[in-house]
Amino acid sequence: MSDILILPGLFGSGDGHWQRHWLQDQPGSRCVVQDDWDHPNLDSWLPRLEGALEEAGEAYLVAHSLGCLLAARLAGRNAARRVKGALLVAPCDLPATEILHPGHISFGAMPTAPLPFPSIVVGSMNDAYMTVDRLTLFGRLWNAETRNIGLAGHINIASGFGRWRNGYRLLDALKTRSGARKRFVSMPPAIAMGMGPECPTS
Repeated sequence: MSDILILPGLFGSGDGHWQRHWLQDQPGSRCVVQDDWDHPNLDSWLPRLEGALEEAGEAYLVAHSLGCLLAARLAGRNAARRVKGALLVAPCDLPATEILHPGHISFGAMPTAPLPFPSIVVGSMNDAYMTVDRLTLFGRLWNAETRNIGLAGHINIASGFGRWRNGYRLLDALKTRSGARKRFVSMPPAIAMGMGPECPTS
């Protein structure tokens, strides 16, 4: 069974947050713990994630808010090959987040590179941390499937999300996509390209 690495965002995920419930409900899941949840710094957070991936061998990522941007920063890095898929829930938009929490975050610019692993981005219509238009934009930039779940705020405790069992179904969908991708990649090139004996050319 592949590990599930839980990636909280700014201030961590406190008691009652759906990520906390997932640590209990999802076998093989563990939190990537950062030294300073209140003042996230990409230069320290990213190595901690890469170390957790190396320890796990391979894993699914389940991220919330700033944790989504941390996962997206893996694009173009060696550790990305260890990611089987990423569920990116309520990603924050750095300009908006810096207005809401001035002086807390040192994370550079928004990541824009396409992700080399299957990803589902989940957002809402009334998230103060990211507008719907920006959600759609970054879902496209990251080459991820985007799910808008309606009036769900920041998909956190304040928005009424405790255990969030519907999220488990999204993780199952991600695992299905990851498995299909793995089967496709492992096919002989001719078959993967639809050029095998079952698909004759004219």
